[in-house]
Amino acid sequence: MINCNIYERIFKRFDENGDGKLSPSELRRCVGTIGEELLMEEAQEVVESVDSDGDGLLGLEEFVGWMEREGEERKMKELREAFRMYEMEGSECITPKSLKRMLSRLGESRSVEECSVMIRQFDVNGDGVLSFDEFKLMML
Repeated sequence: MINCNIYERIFKRFDENGDGKLSPSELRRCVGTIGEELLMEEAQEVVESVDSDGDGLLGLEEFVGWMEREGEERKMKELREAFRMYEMEGSECITPKSLKRMLSRLGESRSVEECSVMIRQFDVNGDGVLSFDEFKLMML
């Protein structure tokens, strides 16, 4: 999680009129500077969904909350993509065999038994494979 002071500095930088709030257009420019694209309609939807006081603007706390949720969503998406690389095709789990295959692709040779031992460390339900939730525990 990023330090709130960083979010505050970002917020102040893009609060162009200094009113302590970000309008949808200010939010759009803010997101644009970090290489992301946010259409005006999307910026308005963000503000509406996060705006707790109904003023049509984002205060600092609302902005920080939104940034933290966005970061968590991005992290989950990246974890899902990583999980798919390791899972056995169509099984929605990581098996010792699929772990061995992926480690080999990464240049690390392991036996199926060694992979089983690795999986057992995070196999909460004891079924011999890693579900996404177990993978998430391992990675976080």
